[in-house]
Amino acid sequence: MKIAILGAGKLGLRIAEALLNNDSYDITIVDTNEGKLEQISQTLDVLTFVGDAKTSDTLKQIKIKDFDFLLSCTSSDDTNIIAASIARSLGCKKTVARVCEPEHMNQLDFLCTHFGIDAVINPDMLITGEIYRYLIDKYSLTNGMYCTKRIAVVEFDVSRDPSLINMKMTSFREHLPNFFVVGMSRHGKIIMPNGNDEILPGDMLYIIGEKNEILEYSRKLHPKRKKVEAHKVMIVGGGRTGFYLAKKLSEYGAFVKIIEHNLKRCHYLTSHLKNVTVIHGNGTDIDLLEEEKINEMDAVVTATGFDEENLLVAVTAKSFGVDDAISKVSHESYDELISKLGVDIVLNPLDISASAILRILNGSERVLSDVLLQGQAQLLQIYTSPNMYLLSKDIQHLNLPDFVKIAAINRGNETIIPTGKTKIKAGDHVILICLLSNIGYIEKLTQIME
Repeated sequence: MKIAILGAGKLGLRIAEALLNNDSYDITIVDTNEGKLEQISQTLDVLTFVGDAKTSDTLKQIKIKDFDFLLSCTSSDDTNIIAASIARSLGCKKTVARVCEPEHMNQLDFLCTHFGIDAVINPDMLITGEIYRYLIDKYSLTNGMYCTKRIAVVEFDVSRDPSLINMKMTSFREHLPNFFVVGMSRHGKIIMPNGNDEILPGDMLYIIGEKNEILEYSRKLHPKRKKVEAHKVMIVGGGRTGFYLAKKLSEYGAFVKIIEHNLKRCHYLTSHLKNVTVIHGNGTDIDLLEEEKINEMDAVVTATGFDEENLLVAVTAKSFGVDDAISKVSHESYDELISKLGVDIVLNPLDISASAILRILNGSERVLSDVLLQGQAQLLQIYTSPNMYLLSKDIQHLNLPDFVKIAAINRGNETIIPTGKTKIKAGDHVILICLLSNIGYIEKLTQIME
């Protein structure tokens, strides 16, 4: 498959690195920065081309008519829309454009129809969706279930089943032999547990099993309680993520307060948002946070453009007793630090965007369904076709890395919770879980071998 990536920024490189796990992809990266492309060509096995992505001459020179997929992800919405449209008209089979501005998102259907774009990716909207889903699912007290065919996953705080606290993974299957822990969240970070890991107080568990058994177990874990109609959320940072999230939460009925340091941006937020309180100030100012009654908030979301500031304010929120502190963090270098800070959820917009783009690329023939776990890991249902990499070997011989697990298999009328000696067969529906930071590895597992 031939894939073109227009724009050698963070998202473009993230996608290129993910796709390189699959040997059947030929990748071309286009950018105007010759120096950056030269560095890329020395580290990644891709073709590079210096040119203006929005011109037909550039797209003709790389022979875009022969490409199967194009992702236009430069820093300009207009460039991405035009480039994707031209590529489609020149014969590229599928085009995706990164589009971020609210003004464009308000006419999304028109853009796709009029310009012939197959799909639009908005990183801010994607991360907003994950934060919103977490908050609303939590406060409306849904049961945390994901179901597919005869397999289901339940999400719950371990305090709901105290018998699991301090239990090692090696003992879990003895205690609940038909279930499997696909992941757990600890201090805001998703962990893929192995046999030596222990379930600790405060952990959030994701357990998979046969649907009816999971449903019965879930009923014991999630007693019916009165739905909370609204709650209080403070958002620090009034950029696009803050804007989209405030709009969705206020429409839901929550009390929303945004703290934004840029006065001009405050005016924009005030004029474009209804029923949202906008405060001009620095979100790291403790006195301001106290004045705005941070201690009365149910949740604080930090979504400035600075990772350090986001983490600092989130930790401050926890020190004031806020139940949920959620941070937007773009750099993976903070991974080890995050697990020690006690932040509830940390989301990386690049990881979430990469996951969405790969889902579009793969279509519904290979990936039948998927769901994100706290925006950090992805649970996928894969249809296995003949000659796929992961077939006909014991799972233990696939040498899977720590960041990916095969959680369950639907085979005909049979539900299998696999062991190391289980073999996957063509036609199976396989449930995989993979950390989003390594989601490109799924390309390797599902590639078709010659």
